[in-house]
Amino acid sequence: MTFTLQWDRDGVDWPNRSASRFVKACGISFHVQIMGEGPSVLLLHGTGSSTHTWRDVMPLLAKSHTVIALDLPGHGFTKYANNEQLSLQGMAKAINELLMALALKPDRVVGHSAGAAILIEMVQAEFLKPAAIISFNGAFFPIAGFIGQFFSPLAKAIASFGFMQKIIVSMADRPAIERLLNDTGSRIDERGIRYYQRLFSDEGHVGGTLRMMASWELGGMSAMLRRLDTKLYLIKATKDRTVTPDTADEVVRLAPHSAVITMKGLGHLSHEEDPAAAVAIISNPESLISVSKEKDATSRGDI
Repeated sequence: MTFTLQWDRDGVDWPNRSASRFVKACGISFHVQIMGEGPSVLLLHGTGSSTHTWRDVMPLLAKSHTVIALDLPGHGFTKYANNEQLSLQGMAKAINELLMALALKPDRVVGHSAGAAILIEMVQAEFLKPAAIISFNGAFFPIAGFIGQFFSPLAKAIASFGFMQKIIVSMADRPAIERLLNDTGSRIDERGIRYYQRLFSDEGHVGGTLRMMASWELGGMSAMLRRLDTKLYLIKATKDRTVTPDTADEVVRLAPHSAVITMKGLGHLSHEEDPAAAVAIISNPESLISVSKEKDATSRGDI
């Protein structure tokens, strides 16, 4: 039996439901959440996630900001019209059209994992002109080495077979989701586990995630980072098993206006594990940087 996420049924207890709305842009009906007043902040989740990942960050941040979060195309309660909308460039274009429909120009943008790469693409395409980009465990580079040579073709092959979605969904029981989350290096609360299990029990969400992975091309990211004029704050978590912490160190050597902030003892989903610390970083990252970056010196900050 196919399970399909339905807002009236599966969104009844969705985090921050009262802030939710559905907005059409780029041929997509986006699930969007907006709350608070003040300088605007855009939050983008990573591959396989949804707005629920910001469930505890949003109310805290909304005390002093207008906060915008959304389900990426093919994720959560946002469906997609075609596979092009799941590529890096396609997502950047679709989100830009969404922001235009909402008449919003974020002052600061925050991306987790693949969400950070989308923001770099959006800034380079001049869709966004934020004062700063904040990356939580950003996934900026292709998978390297022998495995990387086969990853994209393998993802394309898996995504092309509908029965693979059914197999993955059939395996999305509680123990499997707990193992998946533990493999990120994070320890997620009971509510978070339930939301992730709900997402990965939906063939649409699983299919969108697989097709996003199949469409993802990051070969030009290093060049984009070198050209980046916007301030870039790279938050790395010391127990991240999904994007290794030294990725941030590599990025800070490329991006001219960048700095690293370390979240100690946390994993890939660090903003879910310690939302208060995440909000402190988003609100004032500069205060956590102990040394300004000049020439080849690397900025560092620890929390």
